[in-house]
Amino acid sequence: MPLSEHEQRLLEQIEQALYAEDPKFAQTWRVRDLRSLRRARALRAGALVFVGLGLLVAGVVIQGGNTVVGVVLGVVGFLAMLGGAWFAMAGRQRQPRPANGPGRAVARGPRESVKSRLEQRWQRRQDNR
Repeated sequence: MPLSEHEQRLLEQIEQALYAEDPKFAQTWRVRDLRSLRRARALRAGALVFVGLGLLVAGVVIQGGNTVVGVVLGVVGFLAMLGGAWFAMAGRQRQPRPANGPGRAVARGPRESVKSRLEQRWQRRQDNR
């Protein structure tokens, strides 16, 4: 929900007071471009997935010499890959869809029973003949 004009003015006054009082602190909390934040998050997640993949491959290679170390590296690598994928997906935002756009069903009243819906379908088929 967007802010009203009065609320926006109050927020701007609070921001200006914060910048005047402690500019260094205000600079650290300044909102950067959302696109750059998403890109940085995606890069970190990708790096974590690649590190996990490297650990997984290292675990497979080392497993021939020392089974315990190989298994531990493989498990840690898999968990790192899983964490990277989760980190990437957690940053995604769902795009709002129009009310009656594609992939969106029209809101209906209370649900009918399966039997009554099948009977209605059958009746429509019979009427179309």
